[in-house]
Amino acid sequence: MNTPSEQPGKVRLDKWLWAARFFKTRSLAKAAIDGGKVHLEGKRVKVSREITAGDTLQIRQGWDEKVVTVLQLSDQRRGAAEAQLLYRETEDSIARREAQALARKAAGGMIDRPAQRPNKQQRRQIHRFKNTRD
Repeated sequence: MNTPSEQPGKVRLDKWLWAARFFKTRSLAKAAIDGGKVHLEGKRVKVSREITAGDTLQIRQGWDEKVVTVLQLSDQRRGAAEAQLLYRETEDSIARREAQALARKAAGGMIDRPAQRPNKQQRRQIHRFKNTRD
């Protein structure tokens, strides 16, 4: 992480998301921002938007949505322990994610899965059925 004397005043949003280890690559961060999965202060933003310490981000990753406050800025990717110092997730966000995870886990038993995979004849029947409905 940058030392306080060389810490940048503003950093591009895609660079910060990558440095904070929310995404493996900057291109994945860019795709998430372009896809509307990242909001700054409740508003959709562009990739090149510069953020500052104290900004609030809503980040949707898969099933989870995190609300984080930017504590420090960095445009360099470091270890996970250092990356976690860049932000703080809100208590409300943590509680909501845990509740949703429990609900998904509980609902997982409700899904009926077939005992076995369909054989060749059954697959052909499935394909015929799907193609005739169009």
